[in-house]
Amino acid sequence: MDPINTGEASPVVRVQAGALRGRREGAAHVWRGVPYARPPVGDLRWRAPRPCLAWDGERDAATFGLAPPQAGPSDVADIVSIGGAPEPTSEDCLTLNLWAPIAARGAPVMVWLHGGSNRMGAGSLPFYDGAAFARDGVVLVTANYRLGQLGFFAHPALTAATPADEPLGAPGLLDQIAVLEWVRDNIAVFGGDPANVTLFGESAGGIDILALMTAGRARGLFHKAIVQSGGGWLPAAPLKAAEAKGLATATALGLTDPDAAALRAVPAGQLTAIESGFGPVIDGRLLTRDPISSWARGDFADVPLMIGVNSGEDSLLNYGGGLQRFGRMIRPNAALARLYPEAKGDEEQLIRLGFRDFGFAGPARWIASRPRRSRAWLYAFDYVEDAKRDQKSRADHAAEIFHVFETLDHRPDGSPPASDTDRAVSAGMHARWIAFARDGVPGADWPAYDSRTDDWMVFDHTPGGVLRRGWWQRALDHHERKAKLLILLLRTRDRLRTLFSGTRG
Repeated sequence: MDPINTGEASPVVRVQAGALRGRREGAAHVWRGVPYARPPVGDLRWRAPRPCLAWDGERDAATFGLAPPQAGPSDVADIVSIGGAPEPTSEDCLTLNLWAPIAARGAPVMVWLHGGSNRMGAGSLPFYDGAAFARDGVVLVTANYRLGQLGFFAHPALTAATPADEPLGAPGLLDQIAVLEWVRDNIAVFGGDPANVTLFGESAGGIDILALMTAGRARGLFHKAIVQSGGGWLPAAPLKAAEAKGLATATALGLTDPDAAALRAVPAGQLTAIESGFGPVIDGRLLTRDPISSWARGDFADVPLMIGVNSGEDSLLNYGGGLQRFGRMIRPNAALARLYPEAKGDEEQLIRLGFRDFGFAGPARWIASRPRRSRAWLYAFDYVEDAKRDQKSRADHAAEIFHVFETLDHRPDGSPPASDTDRAVSAGMHARWIAFARDGVPGADWPAYDSRTDDWMVFDHTPGGVLRRGWWQRALDHHERKAKLLILLLRTRDRLRTLFSGTRG
């Protein structure tokens, strides 16, 4: 495969499937809408991705591919405002995008998995623009993968029709693995180093990374990982439970006893209209046990890891009935009020802080503390932009993305223009991600996590962050004690599954 012709305004590279013509944009060469697998349509719906077919001549890679079919919560009129992709969308969506430094040779590579509850989003959204990464010497890859019912769906008829060695229930995760395989096989012609790949993602993207770190098929495809607001205590669905949800979805569509062909004939829009939860599935093939159980027993990819949370993760509760749902799970009481004196007894604030710490901060700290040969770094994002401080005191879920990518001017919520302080904080945080991708360490002044010292890098108004010891420690200790029962139950369930399936584990 030939290297990039750096003297051209429209650089051409040759990947395994054929020649691609990109664009020179400032300090970067950019290729958009690059297919990494065949369209997952017809008989390939819900199947593992297949390598894309070769093409003749030069394929123009100037424009993004279409986003996957998707839908958000029913109470959100415009999902673009919360990270969804606008129409048009298409099942023919398995494309990726690259930003490469001009004249790059052996550059570190970063592969981004977007958030959106595995039900919405796309690698083409403007706040995932990779210009700042290319400017600072990194080849950035963003990608589309199947979402919602098309990316996370199981049904007994599909199980029966799928070859015994092919994973089930989460083709969206298989798409992510296919992206990493494509990067391994092709990234060198873009100037990237296939032996220095950092996989990073936010929210559902972070959840997926934690699952991929326990999946044998993904081992060796990435060498470092960054998990932004990815939690760590959210159980995966056993295959039987995922199939039961699939049966309910089929029934809602008027299909009482469909075969695989009938399911694959359902229009995509009808499938995306069925609300559900979407995530990893314990199918015995891709995932042999719950990722939480794997993390607890030390069975995960032992690569350098950055993991962290935002101080206002509870902004997720503002739609989809989240506040009411979580309020039924965590009942405000005197014990919780003692953990969070800053809530001043306000029940809604107790629910919100409990959600942040049990859903995000507690599991992030637990993941960082798992014994390993490599190191882990723990952070908290606690910066609210200058123009928003009158309305809020904590950093919303996903707010760090615009700082990591230095795309404050591309926020989808109509935010006021960024201030000089905002941009300084953004530059400092972005530099930490660059350093980690380049060197495997986010800075000499940021020590690896050690539960004895409990050091967090807190990104507040100080550019580059400030080291703080014991951040939220008392509350997180409480939630970790509560989580021990969940972890024990999952490990017991996995042992029983192994015993009765007759497999070793």
